[in-house]
Amino acid sequence: MKRILVTGGAGFIGSHLCEEMLGRGDEIICLDNFFTGSKENIRHLIGNPYFELARHDITMPYYAEVDEIYNLACPASPIHYQQNPIKTIKTSVLGSINMLGLAKRTGAKILQASTSEIYGDPEIHPQPETYFGNVNPLGPRSCYDEGKRCAESLFMNYHLQNGVRIKLARIFNTYGPKMMMNDGRVISNFIVQALLDKDITIFGNGSQTRSFQYIDDLIEGLILFMESPDRFTGPVNLGNPEEFSIKEIAGKIIAMTRSGSKLVYLPLPVDDPMQRRPDISLAQKELGWQPSAGLEKGLEIAIDYFRKKMNLKR
Repeated sequence: MKRILVTGGAGFIGSHLCEEMLGRGDEIICLDNFFTGSKENIRHLIGNPYFELARHDITMPYYAEVDEIYNLACPASPIHYQQNPIKTIKTSVLGSINMLGLAKRTGAKILQASTSEIYGDPEIHPQPETYFGNVNPLGPRSCYDEGKRCAESLFMNYHLQNGVRIKLARIFNTYGPKMMMNDGRVISNFIVQALLDKDITIFGNGSQTRSFQYIDDLIEGLILFMESPDRFTGPVNLGNPEEFSIKEIAGKIIAMTRSGSKLVYLPLPVDDPMQRRPDISLAQKELGWQPSAGLEKGLEIAIDYFRKKMNLKR
């Protein structure tokens, strides 16, 4: 049995990870300040004697004896991370410093949930881990993009200078049950709008592309990465290389929900990437990992989740 700390453990990804690791027989400390996390996501775990929930903000130090740390804490959707940009930067930078300090003291292995936003609006397609990115350091998305880039630098320097065992996972767009209905992300937005027969809002002309991975595939990749040899620090891309235009996604969701929604086009936000697709050859080589859930299979589950959450029969 390992004692595992999951920061952001009540969030979308964190709650799935807590559930999976408990099922494997590990002891979990779930840390969350509930800015975007939800107690509903982990309510069913609270009675488990090996699950501990702590309300805590990782911009402040935290002390515990642990074997592994999954550092997932940080608002990840533009609506939320732009709500308080200074807080977002502090979560990535001060939070990383505090968690790295804990890992250094305890000898724990620590995984940083980095992001495909590291690559910005990419000039190389698909994006390999060797690409340094095209990021606007002063734009409205910079609080998240540059915060995560700085966090990667902190992790690498704690590894090189202090011998901390690190893992850098660059997570691409992920979807599935336990997503927030109002987080402003493409999949959740489109599903909720379609189920309510409301206009589906597309930013730009819908030709921009994204790659979406189902949550179970990501959880498998994170665990495989954490369990991989210490020599492999990453960064490593974790995402599904299937690429779709935003307009294609909207069409699929309308068809699958049998919705009467119409497409409405709005101005493209500043610095919104025109294309995003992971090169996962490194994850395939080092982890033997490859996503298995196709988009339609994953969407069926996500649509059913939101339908039940919204108490809809259609």
